[in-house]
Amino acid sequence: MSNNVQSNHVQRFLLEELDIRGAVVRITNTWSLIQAQRDYDATTRSLLGQMCAIATLIAANLKQPGRLTFQLRGHGALSLLVVDCTQALNLRGYAQTEGRLDAATPLQELLGDGRLMLTLDADSMRQPYQSFVPAEGDSLSEMFENYLAQSEQQPAHLILAADENTAAGFFVQKLPGADTRDEDGWARIEQLVNTLSAQELLGTSAETLLTRLFHEETVRVFAPREVTHDFPPDWEKVRNVLRSLGTDEVERMLGEHGEVVIRDDLSNHTYRFTPDEARAAASSSDPTRH
Repeated sequence: MSNNVQSNHVQRFLLEELDIRGAVVRITNTWSLIQAQRDYDATTRSLLGQMCAIATLIAANLKQPGRLTFQLRGHGALSLLVVDCTQALNLRGYAQTEGRLDAATPLQELLGDGRLMLTLDADSMRQPYQSFVPAEGDSLSEMFENYLAQSEQQPAHLILAADENTAAGFFVQKLPGADTRDEDGWARIEQLVNTLSAQELLGTSAETLLTRLFHEETVRVFAPREVTHDFPPDWEKVRNVLRSLGTDEVERMLGEHGEVVIRDDLSNHTYRFTPDEARAAASSSDPTRH
C-alpha cells in the first residue's frame, strides 16, 4: 500500500511470534461521502469518524462475517452515533446531536447515560445477534477496548483519530497463546502503539506505520481490503413505506407539509414526493410498481 493522499483500506496483520493480531484502517474519500451535505461540527465529525474507523476494524476481523451495526445512544447533547458496516466493508454512519458540541466537554457528559449496542446480522443466523453494554470510558477508544475485553475475553488496544478529510484507526489484540510465546510481548506492543500520534495515524499509510512500529518483530501482513460507501437511493423501498402507511396517513402528511419528505439518515438520502406521487404510492397494491 502506498502513502497516497487517497486511501480507503483496512490492512490486517499478525505478529506471528507474539500471537498478537491487529489491523490498520485509513479512509479518505469514503469518509467524505459519508459526511456529504451534513453540517457536522468538528467534535461531532471527529467522533463519528472514529466510530466509522472502529466499526470497520472490528468488521474486518469478525470470525463470522455479516453486517455489523454499532449504536451509541445517550440523553446528552450527543444523542446518537450509529455506524453500519457490511461484510464487504461497505460503510455508512450518522450522528445526531442537540446543537453544536463543545470540544472541551468530556465524552461521558456529552452522552449522558450512554449505552452501546452491537447488532450482528449474518445469513446463517435465524435472527440478528444483539449485545448491550454500558458506555464506559473517557474516549471511544477506551469504550471499545472495554467492550472487546467483555465480549471476547481478550485485551485489545485502540488508537483512533478523525478530522474533516480522514478517519483512521490502529487496533491490536492479544490472542490466547500470547503469554506462552512472550510474557512481555503484549506490554511491549502496547507501548509501541501508544507512540502513535493522531497526526501520524491520519497522514501515514499502513505499510509505513507497521514498518516503523514493528521493525524488530515478525509481521505477517494480509492483503488490504477496500472500504466503500455505496448505498444508492432505493425509491421502490420508500414507496413501499408509503404504501404501508396507507392513504389516510399520507393525506395527513400532505395536509401538514404540502409534500411527503422521507429522510434516510444512515444512507444520507432525502426522498421527496409531490402530492400526486405520494397518493399514487400509497394507493398502489402492486409491490413491483415503479
